[in-house]
Amino acid sequence: MLLPLLDLRSNLATNDKVTQLVGWTVESTGRGTLSLITNCLATTALCTWVCIHPRIDPQQRRRLPHKIVLFAKAVLCPELIAVEAAQEWTQARRVTCQIREHTSEDVHYNHAFYIGMFGLRYRTPQGTKVLWPNQLVWLLEQNLFDWKQRREWDLTTEIIQDKSKADATAKLFALLQSIWFVAQSIMRATHNLPLAPLESMTLGYIPLFVVTYIYWWLKPKDVRTPSEVELPSMTAAQRATFDDMMVNESFDDEGEANQKSMWQIWYLTSRIFEKEEEIRVLQRRLDKSRQLYVRHYDRCPRRGCAECKRLRPGTVKPKKEVVLAHWDPELYHSRLWPVTCLFGISFGALHLASWDTEFPTQVETWLWRSAAITSMGSMLLFMQFEKVVVRWSDPLMLVKICSPLLYLASRIIMLGGAIAAFRASDPRLYDTYSVSSYWAHLL
Repeated sequence: MLLPLLDLRSNLATNDKVTQLVGWTVESTGRGTLSLITNCLATTALCTWVCIHPRIDPQQRRRLPHKIVLFAKAVLCPELIAVEAAQEWTQARRVTCQIREHTSEDVHYNHAFYIGMFGLRYRTPQGTKVLWPNQLVWLLEQNLFDWKQRREWDLTTEIIQDKSKADATAKLFALLQSIWFVAQSIMRATHNLPLAPLESMTLGYIPLFVVTYIYWWLKPKDVRTPSEVELPSMTAAQRATFDDMMVNESFDDEGEANQKSMWQIWYLTSRIFEKEEEIRVLQRRLDKSRQLYVRHYDRCPRRGCAECKRLRPGTVKPKKEVVLAHWDPELYHSRLWPVTCLFGISFGALHLASWDTEFPTQVETWLWRSAAITSMGSMLLFMQFEKVVVRWSDPLMLVKICSPLLYLASRIIMLGGAIAAFRASDPRLYDTYSVSSYWAHLL
């Protein structure tokens, strides 16, 4: 943690003209390359690690790798983690409202977050299966479960908070570190001192981390073990309906190969809206099939011909699709989405704080500038599509695929440029005011 002193005496070099670029600079009366890099990396790592809220995984061997993968995602694509947090919050709000319709008891967002992060699992002969939020709401609707019994399922606020490993002190440290880093950057801009490209990149993370903090503030953190429950008795028809509401069996723990796969570490959770969308699509296809059958049957001179048999509605199976992105429809069509898009491009926009920073070559200068603008445009374009499915008959398919690829390429260019810039930098990068000359680290 860096704490400022109040003395604002300037130790700027008297020569305003940059005569020669400098490489690695040792610590002196100003600041050195090492302290600049460590400050940026410490701010990024601290904020990223604190804001990560992984799902509950019953398999211990996947917990740490899953968290490391989320950390890498947050570093490489902080916009997507922020949108993921917004979608989780949207789902938690929807589930909370649905539960409140069936009880007069207290229902809080941390209940919905806990259920959505696989906090509830029901026992089966083979192991345990995830109890999805839509299944819990259905149990309430059918009067098969009473919210007053939530203590038996470890669904009280006290039990959930006790399981959560959220550290208010760590969050406070991360917040103060971010505030100090922003204040330091503003101070340098005020006194006409340039920011290193790595500092601009670090600045880009901060607003996205703040958004993620806000959306995940009530979400339990680092819960290791789920609550295992026994399902209430159901009729065969009720059990069939209940099982059909399952969103994704890959997260169950019944010994299946796909359930034990380490590939699971790449996913946070599946969304309820994806299952609801699948049901709507299947219903539309079934309705269309019935209409075609009725239309033909009414005009068919021989009832029961081969065409009648071919068109007769049967079981409709979901099509296998490669989905690149699917935003929550409730969030996508809400007033929050334009704000979400603005935060989505803020990462690239804040890189432009180093627009006038001198790079080793003119080519690198324009690569940095063009990459920052490209990352903004490609992310904004990609976020305009509610659902991106690989379907080559789509005339916009090339745009939908190229926009994330352009974003990824621009991120690599900016990351490489930020590191390579230290080999020959503007010497004013290391000029400071005494307010930022002394370093105090709180461990």
